[in-house]
Amino acid sequence: MKITGQLVDIHNREIFPAEIIIEGDKIISITRVEKADSTFILPGFIDAHIHIESSMLIPSEFARLAVLHGTVATVSDPHEIANVMGVEGVEYMIANGNKVPFWFNFGAPSCVPATGFETAGAQLDSIAVEKLLQRDDIKYLTEMMNWPGVLFYDEEVKKKIAAAHKLNKPVDGHAPGLTGEQALKYISAGISTDHECFTYEEAKFKAEHGMKILIREGSAAKNFEALIPLLKEYPDKIMFCSDDKHPNDLVVSHINELVSRAVKKGFDLFDVLRAACLNAHTHYNLNHGLLCEGDSADFILVNDLKDFNVHQTFIHGKLVAENNSLGSCLHEPKVSAREDTRRGLNCKSLIESVEEKIINNFNCTEKNPKDFKLKSNGAKSIRVIEALEGQLITNEIIGDAKTDNGFIVSNLERDILKLTVLNRYNNSPAAIAFIKNFGLKRGAIASCVGHDSHNIICVGVDDESICRAVNLIIKSKGGLSATDGVTDKILQLPVAGIMTNADAYEVAENYSSIDAFAKQLGTKLNAPYMTLSFMALLVIPDLKLSDKGLFSGKKFEFVSVGC
Repeated sequence: MKITGQLVDIHNREIFPAEIIIEGDKIISITRVEKADSTFILPGFIDAHIHIESSMLIPSEFARLAVLHGTVATVSDPHEIANVMGVEGVEYMIANGNKVPFWFNFGAPSCVPATGFETAGAQLDSIAVEKLLQRDDIKYLTEMMNWPGVLFYDEEVKKKIAAAHKLNKPVDGHAPGLTGEQALKYISAGISTDHECFTYEEAKFKAEHGMKILIREGSAAKNFEALIPLLKEYPDKIMFCSDDKHPNDLVVSHINELVSRAVKKGFDLFDVLRAACLNAHTHYNLNHGLLCEGDSADFILVNDLKDFNVHQTFIHGKLVAENNSLGSCLHEPKVSAREDTRRGLNCKSLIESVEEKIINNFNCTEKNPKDFKLKSNGAKSIRVIEALEGQLITNEIIGDAKTDNGFIVSNLERDILKLTVLNRYNNSPAAIAFIKNFGLKRGAIASCVGHDSHNIICVGVDDESICRAVNLIIKSKGGLSATDGVTDKILQLPVAGIMTNADAYEVAENYSSIDAFAKQLGTKLNAPYMTLSFMALLVIPDLKLSDKGLFSGKKFEFVSVGC
């Protein structure tokens, strides 16, 4: 096969007309020519840190959408399914990913369970982690969220990090807000990256002291605008990632959007492409091609170097996606590629769906409204989780306790709603707290995607609605649900209770439908389900809720609702 066009040589920082000869899955030769097509040829994009599970798609279905936008590889942390299914879950992700032409680079989860303050479905000790790291298809030790364990020399944490270093595999970091002496101690343990920086000052401090900074722009957490200035100062230390990407957003764009935004802001083209293509490849010692002779034939064709609308994507020398309408389907929010094709456009993934089995770990039974009542015990004030648009961090605020017959209830006038987390692995009492900024006026929304342990998390205006939304998930053994008290909606997630093996385009459409329904209930959040999932993420400060109770990420201990 012969490809001609304007080759974008990231290594030598030049663009020239070229002819590329491909035999099988390899690039045999790259030759400069006098004239070539105006299409630009460049290496495919890498998502430098993502939890595939957060797309709610199994890896093979995720790939079908990602290749539309020129993504050929991911650095994938299977932490979510590992917290549900253990090593079996990690092996499931690897096996399924191997069924399609895409470079999934999985790591060994470092924190399963993420903390001792929640109930997870599995545990990976240092022995299990080292066995995973010994595999050639495991590229790194995933984000070390237990930063207190690093700072205070927890033995299990030390053993996991030591195993990675012994095997010459990098260790990913996760230390939101950590700076100064604590950050230096964390870095000195041999932790090499952080994707959790949410201010320029924090990221700059960590980059100055040797860390690679991953600029994250996902469905809920969006740090691109705050951190992109670092690219001029540290072009060799910046990578692009999404961390968590919901399926309807993945239909619209992926890393290509960050590339386009950075170039339009005036950043150097080659520095931008290093962040999107090269730096992650080097840091994680990845195997896919970077447009060099002898490389695997993994590359993309784009119509210009401004919008980066992807014309074709090649992996292993095979055409896996094409878009002859030059981006039409990439700019139609909430419209799937399948729908665009029906409308006469030509934007399609050429990766076929594959058959995949179901694995799960879900053992709780249906509940009653009384299970979600919280006695006031005389409390006049309560701690309230303040959710923030576009952020994983939350604030702790103090609000007046609204009571009814001795029970604390939602206060719709002040947008302080009841939040609950319910153990999915066995029958236990529900944990109850309160949250601000979800904005629901009626009903409830719930999810079994509740980082990190994936218990059932629900926010609602009253106990009846909360119970109804929770039971929809219990009946399906995983999913997203919404109810207004009359109409119920459920997006079933039968794979580990957090993913589905259904068609990616259909999942994106169904997710858009339930997302729209949640917004009809009153929420103004851009991604209410993604935001909801992070309200159980204890390792991100400040105030969160696990199935065991209200938790302060700053103090790293449980706190009371009443105060």
